[in-house]
Order: sequence, then structure tokens, then C-alpha cells
Amino acid sequence: MSKEIQPPIAKIIPHTLEKHKDIRIDNYYWLNDRDNKEVIDYLNAENKYYEEMTAHTKDFQGELFTEMKSRIKEDDESVPYLYNGYYYISKFVTGGDYPIYSRKKGSLEAKEEIMFDCNEMARNHAYFQLAGVSVSPNNKYATFGTDLVSRRIYTIQVKNLETNEILSDKIENCTGGSVWANDNETIFYVTKDPVTLRSDKVYRHKLGTNSSEDVLIFEEKDDTFSVFIYKEKSKKYIVIGSQSTMTTEYQILNADAPNDSFKVFQKRTRGLEYSISHYNDSFYILTNKDEATNFKLMKTSESNTTKENWVDLIPHRDTVLLEDIEIFKDYLVVEERDNGLTKLRIMPWSGEGEYYLPFDSETYTAYTSTNVDFDTDILRYGYQSLTTPSSIIDFNMKDKTKEIKKEQEVLGGKFDKNNYEEKRIWATAQDGVKVPISLVYRKGIKLDGQNPLLQYAYGSYGYSMDCTFSTTRLSLLDRGFIYAIAHIRGGEDLGRPWYEDGKLLKKKNTFTDFIDCSKYLIEQKYTSANHLYAEGGSAGGLLMGAVINMAPNLYNGVIAAVPFVDVVTTMLDESIPLTTGEYDEWGNPNEKKYYDYMKSYSPYDNITEQEYPNMLVTTGLHDSQVQYWEPAKWVAKLRTLKSDKKLLYLDTNMDTGHGGASGRFESLKEVAKEFSFLLDLEGIKQ
Repeated sequence: MSKEIQPPIAKIIPHTLEKHKDIRIDNYYWLNDRDNKEVIDYLNAENKYYEEMTAHTKDFQGELFTEMKSRIKEDDESVPYLYNGYYYISKFVTGGDYPIYSRKKGSLEAKEEIMFDCNEMARNHAYFQLAGVSVSPNNKYATFGTDLVSRRIYTIQVKNLETNEILSDKIENCTGGSVWANDNETIFYVTKDPVTLRSDKVYRHKLGTNSSEDVLIFEEKDDTFSVFIYKEKSKKYIVIGSQSTMTTEYQILNADAPNDSFKVFQKRTRGLEYSISHYNDSFYILTNKDEATNFKLMKTSESNTTKENWVDLIPHRDTVLLEDIEIFKDYLVVEERDNGLTKLRIMPWSGEGEYYLPFDSETYTAYTSTNVDFDTDILRYGYQSLTTPSSIIDFNMKDKTKEIKKEQEVLGGKFDKNNYEEKRIWATAQDGVKVPISLVYRKGIKLDGQNPLLQYAYGSYGYSMDCTFSTTRLSLLDRGFIYAIAHIRGGEDLGRPWYEDGKLLKKKNTFTDFIDCSKYLIEQKYTSANHLYAEGGSAGGLLMGAVINMAPNLYNGVIAAVPFVDVVTTMLDESIPLTTGEYDEWGNPNEKKYYDYMKSYSPYDNITEQEYPNMLVTTGLHDSQVQYWEPAKWVAKLRTLKSDKKLLYLDTNMDTGHGGASGRFESLKEVAKEFSFLLDLEGIKQ
């Protein structure tokens, strides 16, 4: 590496921020202006510096990309599912970066009808995303949403599937999804606030009319709530949901009467969470009512929906989290999480002979897949583990036979799951709590502390980090890396209390759990500080930022993707997407106790003059979830304060947002950048 290449140094323009009589000086606040040429120049300068400093890895990145792409079946397709007389299929073709959506009437031998070819639709666009495809009950029309910028703001249009004509109907600023009433001409959809991007209004649209004539059905005035809409599996009800971190509310409408008014199912009560599923003349309610922290299942008649009418069906259990249900004519299927593992429980409505699907591993994930039909004995579910490619399985709940409909193919002829070891170990956190870690690595490695290890975690919003298979990860495992998922508090891996213990004024448990997992991995000789790497994205990027402030010497390198690192300033700015809806997750800094606690861990506010690990920070200019200026400011401040000569890169994708590149293989180039960063630090050149 040339010593002459100098990193860009961002201009210092002190900006005073005051709250609760506490003054913070933000020298890089000016970067919060996407339209300022100097801001764009700075981001481009950082990109140029990153490109020059990593020029020696360019060929290796190309090799990694080719290697990862070669494992993926290019001409791949989903397992078809039958819905309303048609089999629906999504597929990729060789050379295509985007999916093709098609259907066949009545039989898989029938003529294929192409509904949407996203390769054609994406032509001439740097970014393209199709979402919310919804077919009318008479199978004639399909609504669909497109996003060409990557800020998750969609335009809804309607296609006549019989003539392939795109109708004149055009609805802007939507979430992408929409719902058909049973009359085949009424559509309900949700729009977003143009500034905060909060989904807040539900409209009714009549096919063939101008969207300016659409009727506002519901507006969510509480800015801590967001709105969504869907149709029940029974097709009888259209449902509006209002949701915040801790509270939900639903409204229902008979889908045969789209011009009637929605009726509140159970009005919002702070702290009451519930979700509803309709079957026959009843609703089944998954809820935390009556202090059911891990949720329970209740039932009520469709004519009496308020909570005093709800009756227990599956009681609350202290150690088992009730995650979801799937209803069939003769069976109720329950998704549970017990000791960190997902379980599928089959319960006949007859009340006799319930059982669990058997799974062997401790590092797997299982989940119900596409089950749109009521009147069937077949449960379609997905299964995968850290060493087992994903499978879609049709399970006969009556005779307990199963048919693997599809197993993910790993091409290239080199993959054999028997060459890899997967296991779960438990680290002890500083407060005595046991934290699970899932590991995968090639068999035969020595536990001598010299193995490179990549430790990944998220730890927010109650999102559990399930053990999924990854073909890209093989490029690390086959070069000697161990991969570890730390199931830290803030996720819901060990039930709802696991989440409650890692949010609000207990958020620091998330960070200390991650650090304690790192120390345990070193202690058990899986790796050492010289070979330990950490990665997290979005709220997991907050985790990375907090951890390197608290324990910078534990890691040789860190990847922080689209990191949420300027917590206090962002949470005080109500114009930023997601802010007000996040108060129940992080706390409201307008209250001093939350302000003080946030400030004590906010990565940007806690950078000090100390040594930091080697770092790769990534962001997207159009990110709607974590604004690009958070990582940009963070890197600028780190450059001036850190006392080491280690690598610090900021890589901004000037075309995309939170999810990165939209193309199927384009995203592999981003993975190749990350992997080459890690492998280069390890001195692995091929």
C-alpha cells in the first residue's frame, strides 16, 4: 500500500446542540445535507480513498465474486403454490439479475403466463424493486408496486393479466402493497408521509379512476404508530393494522362490502399487543394480554371481538415464546420458540393426537412457508441449518409423510455438508446470564487460538438471529474462518424477556453480551484478539459502534453496514424516518433519563482518543432507515480522534439505500468487498 495515499479530512464546522441544559458540539453536522455539493464531494473523496487503498484486492474481489456466483443456480425457480385456481411461480433465468413472476392455470402442465419480467422492468434503472403483487379475486388483474430509488417508496399500478396492458391507474408514495375487495374493482392501499416515510394513511381506490379521487379511509394520527393492510386467509375480511413497538390495534371490514366502514376489533391499549386470524365464525388472537409476556393464543366470535370476550386456547408459558399460527380446515399449526430453537406444533381441531415436527440439530431454523389453502392436510414449511441448504418441504399432517419439494442446490461440485461442523455453545455474560452462540466451521480445525473468526449479531427490535445456510459464507469457511452468531439480548431468541432485557434502559446488555461472547470465544481458543472480527448492520451497526468504544482491543477488524451510530441526534429529530416510532425501543430523549442513557452509549458521542480496530463502514446515499450522514459523520470524527494507523474506510453506494444493490448478483460484489477486507487483514490472498 502506498504511503502517499492520504484519507480525506472533513471540514470542521462546529454546530451547537442543546437539550436538558446539556450542550453537545457536533463538528460534522453539516454533512446532513444531501443537496450540498461539498457533502457529495466529501463522500466521493472517501470512496476514492477506499478504492485506491484496496486497489491491490481488486482482482481477489473479482475472484470471490465469480466463486460466490458459481455456487448459485442461475436458472432457478420457486416451488409452485396453488391459489384460487392458478399455480404461481417465481424464477430466475441465466444471465438475469431479477426475478420473473408467472402463473399456470389449473395444472403445472398448463401454458405459462408471464405476469412480470423484472429484468425488462429494471432496464435502464440503477435500482429496481418490485413489491406487493396482488391478484384480483377473478384472476384478471394484478396490482404491483415499484421502487426505482431504494427509499422504500413505491408507485402502485394495475396490470390486466389477460391483455398484458398496464392500466392508467397510478398511485404514488405507497408502501407497495395493496388489497382487493371481493368485487374485483376496489383496491385499498397505504401511503407514506413524504418526509418521515411513516406509513400513515389508508385509501380506497376504484379501478379506472384517477387517484386524486381516492377516498381517505383512515389516518393514523399518532406518530409512534405505522399502518399496514391485508386480507385474511379466509378471504372474508380486509384488515387495517396500526402498530407501534408495544401496542397494536386492528380494524376489520367485510371484503364483500368495500364501501362500508371499518370496525375497530379491539381499541388500542398501551402495552396490549395482539394479532388476529379468521377461521369459520371466529377470530384467533395471538396476544400478550393478562401479562402473557411470551404470548398466548385466545379465541373470540367474529360478532364479539373486544378483549372481554377473548377466551384462552393455548395458555401462556414462561419458557416458550408463541411466535405465529397457521390455520387449516382440520389443523392448527403453531410456531413456537423454546430455548432458542423454533418448533412447529401440529394441533388437530379434533383435540386428539397433537405432536411436534421432529428436528435434530441445535443450529437450525424452521418456519411455515406459503400456505394459502385452508382445505388441505399439507403443511408447507422451510428448513435449513448452518450446514444444511434450505429446503421447502410438504408435510402431510394426517399420515406424517413428507416430500422435499426443493432443496437449494450448491453448484460447483465442491460443497459437501459433511465437511462442516455446526454447534451451539453458551457464554456467561457479566451478570451471570447464559448467552447462546451458534458456530460453523470446516471439520478438522485446531482450537489453538489462531483461527480467524467472524462474529455476527443484531440484537434489537426483538429480531431473532436464526441459523440460516449461506452459500457466500462458504468462501470464508473454506479459507479457515469460523463463523459465529451471538444470540444476544435485544433479540427474541430466548423469548420475549430476552428482548425486554436489551432495550430502553437495559440496552447496554446488548453490547456487553456481544463483548462477553467474544471473550468466551477467545478463552475457549476458537480465536484470539488478533484474529477476531465483528460485523453488524443497521441497529447491528449501532452494536459495532458501541462495542469498539467499549472494547476496541478485542477485535482486529470490524464491518459496520449502514450503521445507526448517531443515536441522540437522530432520536431528537422527528423529521427523520422511523424516529417517533422508535421511542419504545430506545426511549424518548425528550425525557432526560433516556437522553442521558442514550448519550452514555451513542457511538458517535463516545468516540475517544484511543486505538480502534481496522474498520470498513458502508452506507447508501438514499438510505431511508439509517441516513447516510450518520456513518459519514462517524467516520469523519473517528479519523480525527483515533490514535492508531489502522485502516478506516467509508464506502458509500451513491445509487442505493438501506438494502444495498437490488440486482441478484450485484449484491455479491458488496459481499466480495467485505470478505476481501477480512481476508486481506488475515494475509489470505486467494
